[in-house]
Amino acid sequence: MRRFSADYLRETRRGMWDDGREALAALDLDSCERVLDVGCGEGALTRVLREECPGEVIGCDRDAALLAELDGPTIRGDAHCLPVRDDAVDLVVCQALLINLPTPRRAVREFSRVASARVACIEPDNAAVSVRSTVDAERALAARARERYIQGVDTDVGLGEGAADLLRAEGLSNVTTERYDQTLVVEPPYSEADVRAVGRKASADGLRDRRETMAGTEEELDALRSEWREMGREAVRQLQAEEYRREETVPFYVTVGEV
Repeated sequence: MRRFSADYLRETRRGMWDDGREALAALDLDSCERVLDVGCGEGALTRVLREECPGEVIGCDRDAALLAELDGPTIRGDAHCLPVRDDAVDLVVCQALLINLPTPRRAVREFSRVASARVACIEPDNAAVSVRSTVDAERALAARARERYIQGVDTDVGLGEGAADLLRAEGLSNVTTERYDQTLVVEPPYSEADVRAVGRKASADGLRDRRETMAGTEEELDALRSEWREMGREAVRQLQAEEYRREETVPFYVTVGEV
């Protein structure tokens, strides 16, 4: 399973639940006395659940450093073998976890053991991400990089749309799913994170860091990185002129099943 830093998780989950929390209605949080958020990372979803749920919300992650970022009740544990007794919580939920597991069905089976009422997963379809940018080349380059990533990674990063079938395959009933789009916007006034992200485009550091999960020969990836750096330099120029704007939309699917 891939590991992510707290800073990376904060940036990719930035603003996800600022609007549109009605997508969480299917979790029926008002009825929950205890909720377990598996693969909680630095706690972005855990904090939202605690605001919406009258009961106790427990964060669970295998990474102790990430759990240290989160106040309140937490437990350290692996999604495939949770240190929790059968039927210990009303609801088990995860966000962007199953797409990073080589055996997501095994995790759902474990969630079903621990949950007495419902299992929910909030998973993206990273194959359907869309990008709009004031830099003409960015949209096409982002699509090419994403395709390389999808071909090279060893997990199903487009799982979100098919999560309902996954839950049904593990015996959950009355499965429902609802699409929820997360849109990340870069526009003036730019945040420090925006400036850093654009700077990384100009150096192609992001592509270099993801080399192990990108398909293609070294020559093909070198060519992509060269075009990416050129695109990044234009993005930097536009940012300095306060002309740069970018929108990235990631479709998530909120899928819930009854145990």
